[in-house]
Amino acid sequence: MRTKLLSIIVDLTLLASCSSSKNAVAKTETKTKPIAVLEVVELTPELAQGKSIYEGKCGRCHKLPAVEDFTVEEWQPIMLRMQKKAKISDEERELVYNYVTMK
Repeated sequence: MRTKLLSIIVDLTLLASCSSSKNAVAKTETKTKPIAVLEVVELTPELAQGKSIYEGKCGRCHKLPAVEDFTVEEWQPIMLRMQKKAKISDEERELVYNYVTMK
């Protein structure tokens, strides 16, 4: 009788250990964000000139947004609008546009 009781207790213990518990710690997946890869671009003389105008003329009045904050399509109306305020020529506007769009 004692052996049978011990056998039943062991069986119940094994059975209980195999069942899932509501209090069990849930596994969480840690998702990592991809790291942005920056491409290093050597500036041509024209792009360097555009950068200089962008930093000098545009930066004189306001904080400069990062050039990648806007798409190529978004830069065109920005450049047209800001050209008058910055008092830059059409040629200077094109140099700045080419710099901010890296053309």
